[in-house]
Amino acid sequence: MRNWIGKWVMFVAIGHTVSASLFFGGAYRELIAGGLYDSVQSVKSGRAVWFALFGIVLFIVGMLISNLEKNRLQVSKSVGVALLLLTTVGVVMMPISGFWLMFPAIFAIFYNRTPVAPNASA
Repeated sequence: MRNWIGKWVMFVAIGHTVSASLFFGGAYRELIAGGLYDSVQSVKSGRAVWFALFGIVLFIVGMLISNLEKNRLQVSKSVGVALLLLTTVGVVMMPISGFWLMFPAIFAIFYNRTPVAPNASA
């Protein structure tokens, strides 16, 4: 199966965003009703915003990985290390969470290390 790592990360991001709407739906309605500018005034609304923004950033990471895969380029090992560290911290701090879902993609980043052919036009 090829080109699945980025799609997997985007899938996790979508799940994260759907979970955000389920857990923080009321907080999002309050933020919108009050106008978005300077609307984070409580711990709950702050959590809601960070939860949603993290899902969006994770989706962007998935899109970038997917683009690399589409162009048959490797995901940088340093990106894999950074995702591994972030995910491990998340699992340690919140073992009952969706952080676990990132491990298949992270392990694939490390195990799909094939040499990239040199550019023929260089």
